[in-house]
Amino acid sequence: MLILAADASLPILSVALVLDDALLGAIAMEGKSSRNEKLLPAIDWLLTEGAIDRASIDLVAVTRGPGSFTGVRIGLATMQGLAMALGKPVCAMSTHEAIAPGSGRAAIVDDAGRGESYVSLFEDGREIVAPHLAKRDEVDSLVAVMRVSEVMQRENVALACARRARAIVARGDGERYRDVTPIYVRLAEAEVKLQQQKQG
Repeated sequence: MLILAADASLPILSVALVLDDALLGAIAMEGKSSRNEKLLPAIDWLLTEGAIDRASIDLVAVTRGPGSFTGVRIGLATMQGLAMALGKPVCAMSTHEAIAPGSGRAAIVDDAGRGESYVSLFEDGREIVAPHLAKRDEVDSLVAVMRVSEVMQRENVALACARRARAIVARGDGERYRDVTPIYVRLAEAEVKLQQQKQG
């Protein structure tokens, strides 16, 4: 199975191409300011370098947050558009699920700004508590913490997403991962202001 995966939810944009267990290629680069200008060229470069026709892709995998609001939107729209154009299925998962370990218990923690964190809990690779906003005291009480910022520095998140997608399909759960709704957790700043205006 040939899987093309991308993560645009984090400050480091990443793309990976995996054939069964073999990594064919992966890219990671700073993406905070211009994900929309970098994602498709990165995908094209990977496919060209590997002499791979887009039509041979079997599955498109993508993260759906939490993370950068703009990045999540760009990643989902780009990968969903590509999947639709190719007539291939999408496997979309939370950014936290992409990097969660396959065994044991783990609390995935990412900085959400404003003194808060995005937190989710996993047991043996399965999400037991969905991503939510947490204050510092909740984060301090967690055990087996994995910080997204540290994972991002040492691993290609898109590659982790591709390998998780392969496992999801292998166990027959692919249909449960077709939802491409962004996981924002909190409202965007503009939406908060709009709600405040309506209430005021």
